[in-house]
Formats: sequence, structure tokens, C-alpha cells
Amino acid sequence: MPSWLLATLSLLTVALLLAAAYRPLGDYMAWVYTSPRHWRAERGLYRLIGVDPASEQSWRAYTRSVLAFSAVGVLLLYLLQRVQHWLPYSLGMPAVPSGLSFNTAASFVTNTNWQSYTPEQTLGYTVQLAGLVVQNFVSAAVGIAVAIALVRGFAYRQRRTIGNFWVDLVRGTFRILLPMAVVAAIVLLIGGVIQNFDPFHALTTLAGGTQTLPGGPVASQEAIKELGTNGGGFFNANSAHPFENPTQWTNLVEIVLLLLIPFSLPRTFGRMVGDDRQGYAILAVMALLFITSFVVFTAIELHGPGTAPQLAGAAMEGKEQRFGIVGSTLFGTSSTLTSTGAVNSMHDSLTALGGMMPMLNMMIGEIAPGGVGSGLYGILVVAIVAVFLGGLMIGRTPEYLGKRIGAKEIKLAGLYVILTPALVLVGTALSFAIPSVRASVTGTSILNPGVHGLSEVLYAFTSAANNNGSAFAGLTASTPWMSTALGVVMLVGRFVPIVFVLALAGSLAAQDKVPVTAGTLPTHRPLFVGLVAGVALIITALTFFPVLALGPLAEGLV
Repeated sequence: MPSWLLATLSLLTVALLLAAAYRPLGDYMAWVYTSPRHWRAERGLYRLIGVDPASEQSWRAYTRSVLAFSAVGVLLLYLLQRVQHWLPYSLGMPAVPSGLSFNTAASFVTNTNWQSYTPEQTLGYTVQLAGLVVQNFVSAAVGIAVAIALVRGFAYRQRRTIGNFWVDLVRGTFRILLPMAVVAAIVLLIGGVIQNFDPFHALTTLAGGTQTLPGGPVASQEAIKELGTNGGGFFNANSAHPFENPTQWTNLVEIVLLLLIPFSLPRTFGRMVGDDRQGYAILAVMALLFITSFVVFTAIELHGPGTAPQLAGAAMEGKEQRFGIVGSTLFGTSSTLTSTGAVNSMHDSLTALGGMMPMLNMMIGEIAPGGVGSGLYGILVVAIVAVFLGGLMIGRTPEYLGKRIGAKEIKLAGLYVILTPALVLVGTALSFAIPSVRASVTGTSILNPGVHGLSEVLYAFTSAANNNGSAFAGLTASTPWMSTALGVVMLVGRFVPIVFVLALAGSLAAQDKVPVTAGTLPTHRPLFVGLVAGVALIITALTFFPVLALGPLAEGLV
């Protein structure tokens, strides 16, 4: 089958499946977060933790709850790793070193799932299940909760509250993520993904050598890894490993799982603000950016500039034969646009300009459709900036969904927009500016020196700051500098923007809605869709073009 026909059919298949789920899943999630009824099991849990589910929180109280819950998560996951050798099903693994334990704890609590280690050689089954999988659920639920709080900011009128974090967390985990993950795990089991508690097996190969094959509860972790846009693989090869992703159709299932909730949340947004057209407008921006990225990425990899790819007929280095280029670029586009970080090909082996595309997907803010929850609140912040700029151009007070965008709101949105790029650029610069750090980075961390080495470091900080978790795979990040710096960047890149978003939600909720006038910018038409997409692209280009010119652009245009 011609490659472009395969690409078109693959994209259409994913689009049809997502379209079929858009309304029912979006409506269901809107019901989950607006229903006044609490399940009996939920009420028992609220009594256990001392929460009154009927009371709502101010944005400050909501923020304190998010930060406190996440801080406890970091501590518990760190401790689990440090005492691993005493736990059942440790498989003889020793305790994880302190620096790596901190990096991993920060990574999974922030929904980044960056892995500076080989999972099957570092973590036993108990830490994988009780530590990593638990965080896969609750970190995703935190992201959805923050997005819903911002949506309430638009929907509420003259309120000083934005919901109850503990109720949002519990409902997101038990009403949305858990049942969907169970179904997804069963589907993956049918597809050949393994699920067991077997120890390592030493096998004799046909050539007479010995190979050690691991087992593990993989399907259950793989399901929430993709569904919650987490990305941390049970195996070092991640979704390129046949035990995690055996066939072309399981590859398609995993792509759909990556996109399912993020692409349905705009429907939830539209339902909660009382205007479905607003949800369709946000969905259109996400789809436009996604399709553009996939087409460009696929074209670059199919072209395969260079003597070796042309002789081989395609740029297949680092890609699984069972997925091919189209299966790899569709997965790569989906994972880096959803803050997932799962990979079914090695991004370090992409062509120079092809490797720039996953970086650009993250640099744009992962808003097309973005991570579970984080994509929706990210694109709504961009929409606020777009409305503000549109208001300036026509000389009117900017309004979005009946809420005025004043000085306070645009300051919070501006801080949100500039924080992540600042973390990326400062982290990359310090890695080369400090002599002792530069020696470690260039001498130990970078596999391919020169221009490509800069791309490897830039990719790492872009992935950490945007809470993606994917890597170029040619970078050794288990050094004191990289482990600490990336861990700090992950924490700051996750929780400081959340503070800005919740403060913005509180400011919007306190306002009354202003009536629509002749000067109000319509925010459900193609003009607004183009404005939001253009603002996202322009901000990214102005911020990152200089450093891209020193890395992947310099390498690809030589």
C-alpha cells in the first residue's frame, strides 16, 4: 500500500473512532463533574480522609490541596523505591539510589514519566504497581481536576469557589480513569500484551546463546500509561517492545487511548459552559494543529534525506518494522502532542528535521490535544491571550465566554505562557554555561557530540518542562546534574502553571457575565479558530526559533 494512502487511512480511522467517542464520553465527563450525587464508596472515602464533599473550595484552598496531595505522592514514591529490596516481588532488585529515586518520584507525580533508568532492570513489580501505576492514575486525575476548575471559572457567576479538589480527584479516578483502564487492559491482553507475575526466564536461543526474558503485569500498566497520557514504559524500549505493543492493531489502539480523553474534553467544556459551539471551536484548533504536525512529520521521514535512507528505501533506523514509518510518525505525533512521552520508535534515530517535529509538538505547549486535563487548560489560556490580542486590534475590552479579560487575567495567562519556555532555555543554557556541568554533559550525557548533542539536551529539558517524558534516547540522564535539574524542572513546570491556572479560575468565577454586544468577538467561528492556532504558533516560533537554529535546523539543513 502506498505510504500516503496508508497515512490517510490511519488518520481517518483514528479520527472516526475519536469522533464516535466525542459526544458520549464528553457528556459523561461533564456529568461526572456536575452531578450532585456521591456514590456510597466515595462517601466512605471522604469520611476516611475527613472531607466534606458538599463544600466547595476557594482557588487558594484548591491549590493548597493539589500541592499537598502531590507532595505526599512524591514522598511516598521516593520511599517505596528506597525500601524496594524489602518489598515482595522485588525480584532481587536493590534499593534505587537516592538521586534516581527523587527524579523518578518527581517524574511520575508530575505526569511526566521521564525514566532515567532501565525499568525491567531497576524496579520490581511492587514498586511498579503500588508506586508508578498509582501515580499514573492520580496524576492524570489531578490534571483533569485542574482543567475542570478552570472551566467552572468560566461557568460560575459571582462565586468565590471553583469546586472541591478531593471530590474532583476521586471522581476522575474512580468514575473515569479506572473503568476505562480496565476495558483497555482487556483489549490489550487480547492483542498479546503480557500480564503476569513471572520472574525472569533464562532461555537458550537458536544460535546457542542465552537470553533473559522478563515478565510482569504489563497490560494493566500499559492501559493507564496511554489513557492517562503518562508514558512511562514497563520496559526500556517502551511501546516499541513486543510485550507492550505486539502488533499494528494494538499500536492503533494505543494511539486512540492517548487521544481519547484529551480530544473529548472540549465537549465537556462546551457542556459545562452551556455552549457546545465553544467546545467545537477548541476541538477544531486541536485538530488543525495535530493534522498539520502529523503531515509534516510524516513527509520529512518518508523523504528520508541522506545516502543511507535513500539506499534503504526509507528512513527506518530506530523504527519497528511491524509499524513502519507511518505507524511511527502517527504514534510520535500523538505522544508528543499529548504530554505522554510513550514512544514506539527511537526519536534520536529520526532524521534531523524529523527529530525537530516532536520537539516542536512539545514546545507549542502540548495543546493539540495536550495531556489529560493539561491540554484543555493550556489551550484555554492560549484562547484568553488570543481574545486579548483580538480586543486590542479592534479597540474593545476583550471578553471570553462573557468574562472580561482584564489586567489580572492577562498577567496570569502571560506568566503561564512564558514559564515553560524559560525553564527549557535556562536549563539548556546552564548545562553548557557552567564549566563543571558542561564537562559532565558533554563527556558523559551526550552520545553524539556537536549539533546533535545540543538537540539531545534541548529535547530533554523541553520534555521535562512540558511534563512529556519522552527522550531522544541518545542522552544519558542518570548523572547528578541531569537527574537533579530535570527533576526540579519537572516539578516547577507542572505545579507553578497549575497555580496560575487556578488563580485565573478564581478570578473568572468571581466575575458576573457581561452581555454580548456588537463589539464582542465571536469565539465559535473559523476566524477565532485561526486566531488561537496562529497565536500558539507565533509564540512558539518567536520563543524557540533561535535555539532550534543552533540544533535540529542546523543539522538538517547542512
